[in-house]
Amino acid sequence: MAIPERVKTKMKDAGLKGVNKPQRLNDDSGKSHHVMASEGGKYKYIKFGEKGASTAGKPKSGESDKMKKKRASFKARHAKNIKKGKMSAAYWADKVKW
Repeated sequence: MAIPERVKTKMKDAGLKGVNKPQRLNDDSGKSHHVMASEGGKYKYIKFGEKGASTAGKPKSGESDKMKKKRASFKARHAKNIKKGKMSAAYWADKVKW
C-alpha cells in the first residue's frame, strides 16, 4: 500500500527517513526521539522519550541493580500502554530507550 501524500509531507517536514523508523529529535519539546508510526493502514506522528534519561539504551553488561530496578519499574508502569503497539509512544520508548 502506498504512503499517502499528507504523510510524506509530514515526514519530510519532520526530517524522518521512513515509516516505523525512529530517529533522534533536535528541538525544544523535551522529547528525545520521533517516529511516523504505521499500523493497519493508519499513520501517526509520535514524539517520545525523555531527553537526557539516565537509563536510556539497552541493558549493559555489569549494569547496577539500581538501574535494573529502574528499567523494570518503567516497563511495569507502562505495560498497558506498551501493549497497545506501534501507535503508542510507550511502545517506541520501550523499544528504543529502555
